[in-house]
Amino acid sequence: MKNDMKAAVSPMEMDVRIFPYREDGPVAAIASVTLNGCFAVRDVRIMEGKNGLFVSMPSRKVKGEYRDICYPCTKDFKQQFDQKVLEAYEQAQVQEAQKSPDPEGQEENGPTMAM
Repeated sequence: MKNDMKAAVSPMEMDVRIFPYREDGPVAAIASVTLNGCFAVRDVRIMEGKNGLFVSMPSRKVKGEYRDICYPCTKDFKQQFDQKVLEAYEQAQVQEAQKSPDPEGQEENGPTMAM
């Protein structure tokens, strides 16, 4: 029985966890994605490219070139996967911005000193 890879992809439950990446370079964050609560993909990278953010799957170097270790098999599922990861990244960015103090606001009000 042949598995038809072109079948329509139904929405899959995806739990995406974002881990900020603090080093210089094109990597904006690392994600772990759990699919339907039964398969996890770690080290998914959110990259900053010249055309904006994109998702890069875990890969390894084989004979001088990088090859994805795992990847979505259909265009539709790739779009779903990337969209979920990028939405989770954007949400994490908003949450991080809400947690961190506003340095501009601190300059205006400045720290006060009692004498």
